[in-house]
Amino acid sequence: MPSRTAPAADSVLLVQLSDSHLFADADGRLLGMETRDSLQQVIQRVLDEQPQVDLLLASGDISQDGSEQAYQRFRQMAAQIRAPQRWVAGNHDDLPTMRQVCAGSPELDPVVDLGGWRIILLDSSIPGAVPGHFSAQQLALLEQALADAGTRHVLVSFHHHPVAVGCRWLEPIGVRNPAALFAVLDRYPQVRALLWGHIHQEIDQQRNGVRLLASPSTCVQFAPGSEEFQVDHEAPGYRWLRLFADGQLETGVSRVRDIDFEIDYTIKGY
Repeated sequence: MPSRTAPAADSVLLVQLSDSHLFADADGRLLGMETRDSLQQVIQRVLDEQPQVDLLLASGDISQDGSEQAYQRFRQMAAQIRAPQRWVAGNHDDLPTMRQVCAGSPELDPVVDLGGWRIILLDSSIPGAVPGHFSAQQLALLEQALADAGTRHVLVSFHHHPVAVGCRWLEPIGVRNPAALFAVLDRYPQVRALLWGHIHQEIDQQRNGVRLLASPSTCVQFAPGSEEFQVDHEAPGYRWLRLFADGQLETGVSRVRDIDFEIDYTIKGY
């Protein structure tokens, strides 16, 4: 994407960390990769590349085991990036535990206004299930937040994919009611982008002029275009998004270097 230069007052910068899959055990591994170590390497890359971050989004599967220790560890590690944090739940997360850890702080607040933008965070998780679904409550939250957005441009983020992503095995575990989501979104032209995780790979598409963005995991990646489950050898990474006051956005993915691990397919539950 072409570069665009703008003064700080004309834009805000978001950093997305997705699918970190931390464990209660600090040395826990997902498919052979130590997830705490890979997250730290991604965070260090953010620190090296982004001198000022306005908002840090954690788009689900923060924890692999839904443990309090994992959420506390993520919060402490992510605090190295000096920016407000917002979290959404994924299919591996335990929302009651997340709420307990975040009590009295704004991490789970679903709406944040930043510059000329409104960021709306939705919970697409179903307790005890892998696929996603937007409840009537979440759709009502979305409708109200959009109706109240005024002249702000809008980015909506959640965990599960709402469109086909080209991997046959992933299609049944995305959002189960995407039509209900788009029925709301399509009524509001100020929506500029949708942002999610879950699929452990990068996607950048458009639908009706709205940017559709999926991002890599901070640990193991899934192979694009795969028919059956397959791990990719791409490195962990993060997505950055620069949101301009006129509604334009620039975005890209940055990955760590020199990380090597041996895939362990005997570990299930990905």
